[in-house]
Amino acid sequence: MTTTTLAVLVPLLPFLGSAAGLLLGLPPVSHRHPSKGLRALSHLPGFVRPLAVLPTLAAAVLAVVVAARQGGGKAIDAATQLTPTGSVPIDLALHIDGFAALVAVLVGVVATCVQIYSTGYLRHDPRYSSYAALVSLFTAAMLLVVYSGDLMVLLVGWEVMGICSYFLVGHYWETPEARSASLKAFLVTKLGDVPFLIGLFALATDAGTFRITGVLGAVATGGLDHPTLIALLLLAGVAGKSAQFPLHTWLPDAMAGPTPVSALIHAATMVAAGIYFVARLLPVFAASAAALTVLAVMAALTMVGSALAALAQDDIKRVLAYSTIGQLGYMAGALAVADRGAAVFHLMAHGAFKALLFLAAGAVIHAAGTNSLTAMSRMSGLTKRIPDAYWTMTVGLLALAAIPPFAGFFSKEAVLVAAEHTATGEATVAPAGAGWIVLVAGLLTALLTAAYAMRLWLLAFRGRGAEAPDHGRQPIAMTTVLWVLAVPSLGFGLTAGYLDDWFDGHPLTPTLATAVLGTGLAVVGGAVTYAVRRSLATKTAEAAPAGVPNGTPHVAHPDAEAGQVEAEALDLPHPATDPADPGRALLGGLHPHAADGFHLDAVYRTLFVRPVLAGASLVRFLDREVVDTYVSGAGSTAKGLGRLVRRAQTGNVQTYLSALLAGSVVLAIVAVVLANVAAGA
Repeated sequence: MTTTTLAVLVPLLPFLGSAAGLLLGLPPVSHRHPSKGLRALSHLPGFVRPLAVLPTLAAAVLAVVVAARQGGGKAIDAATQLTPTGSVPIDLALHIDGFAALVAVLVGVVATCVQIYSTGYLRHDPRYSSYAALVSLFTAAMLLVVYSGDLMVLLVGWEVMGICSYFLVGHYWETPEARSASLKAFLVTKLGDVPFLIGLFALATDAGTFRITGVLGAVATGGLDHPTLIALLLLAGVAGKSAQFPLHTWLPDAMAGPTPVSALIHAATMVAAGIYFVARLLPVFAASAAALTVLAVMAALTMVGSALAALAQDDIKRVLAYSTIGQLGYMAGALAVADRGAAVFHLMAHGAFKALLFLAAGAVIHAAGTNSLTAMSRMSGLTKRIPDAYWTMTVGLLALAAIPPFAGFFSKEAVLVAAEHTATGEATVAPAGAGWIVLVAGLLTALLTAAYAMRLWLLAFRGRGAEAPDHGRQPIAMTTVLWVLAVPSLGFGLTAGYLDDWFDGHPLTPTLATAVLGTGLAVVGGAVTYAVRRSLATKTAEAAPAGVPNGTPHVAHPDAEAGQVEAEALDLPHPATDPADPGRALLGGLHPHAADGFHLDAVYRTLFVRPVLAGASLVRFLDREVVDTYVSGAGSTAKGLGRLVRRAQTGNVQTYLSALLAGSVVLAIVAVVLANVAAGA
């Protein structure tokens, strides 16, 4: 079978699995979540899990085969005209270079792990069939984006992901948090998609084609008439999809969805699409120094702001969500200094350890019965209860903090090295100012990342208080996936020296200066956080009266499944603030602002939501008080005339004849008068 045929099957198989799952899946026993106490499915239908896992697994295997055949060499191109448009044609095209081949492998592997994990995590969920089908469709859409060689076909996958995210984030639609989060994710990403679509049309107009190879050829020959405008329009869509400042606010709220969905969105789909798109069309953005500078500033604000916000979050998944935003900022920073190799390398390393972190967080939430770090900090024994999650999450956090030799160290250093080369003038594609912006922000973010990673680890696994409940061993499907993802989280970075051909031939090995500086800042951030935690815990223990319990949060029943625990946790109030929380001490007066995401949601409510609501109220007023008044008046007039006519209908023949005679006399008089007037004139 040819490589092109195999590449077509990669996105097609999950799509077919999704269609089969939606068409053949049994309806749920109840339309309400089992957390509400109603009966759920006692077992999954026999064909549901195979339809969820096998097509995605087959797509992952085929993606590996395609990557092996592509080998980082010449790009694979194939196309057939999809439809005549009368102007710029639209082609069903493939364009698979080293970047596309590797990213497709990442998507396939992570999606397969998520599907396998979900068979245990949501094994009693009554809506599992539709959930699994949507995950498969999500995967197919992302693979279409990765392999597509035509911008319009890419746009199809881009928009399908937005629709899937709406349904998956709102999976627990019984809770208001999930409903509002799904709507917010859809609206914010669509806000960025409007200028993105305009930018695509402008790009095709200048280049004369939607084909990616044709666009890149036009850029190389100087064929773009408006590179800055096009790049800025496209960046708006990228900011929405990849959660970059200022359109990042949807991503933390999207944690209301099931944990496996969070892992998929954060590691391999949706947010990765924007970064991959810029990497694929980097020459378009590099044609404008202003666009690269804007991207650098956006990346810097995203990195630092999200790291500060992560240090103040109480929800374990929101900490990881803000960490994703920060790591996406690193990738955008690498693209701002025109090094797509470093950006995609960090994209792949981040995909491995972030999927691991989210899936491990799901096991922690199940064991603790809550998603609150404050509640977890008042439990002891979680390390013994869930050793698999403990050890694998430790690996993931070390990779996130970029501690050598974990994967995050090598990929983050690749970004810092690219920024250093631009800042010092060794690389001249991007402005030196953009390099300095990315380098300084990246180093500061390294310090903050280690701080919030250490804080999460301490609060989740080094709690002091009541013994954590024993829910027994996690399902084997969940624990196996954690250890599978721990392998690339630990070892993927060691392949940096062997993947140069896949990343435009640029070396991805760290330099001594950035390695020492970045790792040193990470160690300082982690050590300071650890010291502050110990100091606060000691003071709290000394100040607490003897015999007073530290407080035990609500804990789900041991027989509850992980997904049910997570759904219940959305409705539970978080316990009071932990006095030994190092995040509050480190941030000081900045803490409440960081915890609220620096009030960007309030700004959006003021700038957009309230004016829209006010406009809607005005339209409603005009509709009810003006339009309805005219409609009601017309009806009342007709009714009044009807009453008058009805009164004239007496049934007396003499009255009718008298009226007829009077009318005839009046008409005759009028006719005579008009005739005389006409004769006189």
